Amino acid sequence: MPAVLHISTARTWRGGEQQIAYLLFELRARGHSPWVCCSQSSPLHDFCQESGVAVLPVRGFAQPISAALKMASFCNDSGIELLHAHDSRAHTLALLAVLLGARASIIVHRRVDFPVGKNILSHWKYNHPAIKRIICVSKAVKQVMSACIRDTSKLALVYSAADLSRFTAWRHPGARAAARGRLVSDYGLSAGQTLVLNTAAIAPHKDYFTFVNAAEILLSRGLDAIFFIVGADGGEEKAVRDYIIGKKLESRFIFTGFRSDVPRYMAGADLMLFTSKTEGLGTAVLEAFACGLPVVATSAGGIPEMIAHEETGLLAPPGDAAGLAGQVQRLLQDEALREKLVSQASQRLADFSIQQMAEEVMTVYRETGQPGKLADRAASI
Repeated sequence: MPAVLHISTARTWRGGEQQIAYLLFELRARGHSPWVCCSQSSPLHDFCQESGVAVLPVRGFAQPISAALKMASFCNDSGIELLHAHDSRAHTLALLAVLLGARASIIVHRRVDFPVGKNILSHWKYNHPAIKRIICVSKAVKQVMSACIRDTSKLALVYSAADLSRFTAWRHPGARAAARGRLVSDYGLSAGQTLVLNTAAIAPHKDYFTFVNAAEILLSRGLDAIFFIVGADGGEEKAVRDYIIGKKLESRFIFTGFRSDVPRYMAGADLMLFTSKTEGLGTAVLEAFACGLPVVATSAGGIPEMIAHEETGLLAPPGDAAGLAGQVQRLLQDEALREKLVSQASQRLADFSIQQMAEEVMTVYRETGQPGKLADRAASI
């Protein structure tokens, strides 16, 4: 397998960084020695140091030419053959490194389902000959990318993964009862209240305003519920808090911030309400599946690739608060439906294991530079 330098410019730890961590662990377990280029003040840098992953630290990416020169020199000195860019800014830096002399090819990981910009620069960036593959985390992302990529054989489907081992232990009824009791005790709740949660950063594309609107509808219909927002601020926490205050619903919402014990929150809840308006895949849904938590979600992006409506969960259109509220009511009122959805959802998890994700990424690495295999693989997806 070629030598790979993973590039991430993120300064926070969110879903993309967790996926990088899963991949790095699996590569190391299979005898490979990946390198990571990231900001030395980022959580990913801390993770790599704690885990013994080799790091090429950058003080910051505010000076892209300097960072790209450092990468180019490192690649040529260390025999790096592939630059794996894990975000859009990393993609730009990888291209700059190649233009500045790095003797390496580029793989881009695309985790979002919104279209690429229509300007000339964006078109050039995604169609540059140094880009050998673009890994799409869902069919929805692959379809969006097909509109702007001249050579669609470069598009590869590799689903993101979930660490199922962290969640499956919480499926046991005793564990779920204990988790619920802890939530009730910690937050001073009533034992009979319905607990609804969303585990996502409070960011624009997660559309917490629709989450609040659906909650308002459910409360107006007499549901005695508490709504948990389990996630770090992604830029909209104040706006969402103000929106809740404006509706005089402060007593019905709990903001937990970032939590390392998300499985406990999922196990203690009655259902997940996932309201994203765009979503590359949405691995929080997989975590809920593993935990035995039923899910109501929007049909945005790659979510329907996990949730088959009325088979593994219930869906409503993005932004449709009334539709989502109706599906929540339906789920709460129909025990047989809940049991069916939870059972069938657990059977979907095998397609999203960390091991399978890593193996498919490694296949992309091995195939890079072999046009015939790229075309054959793309045609089979």
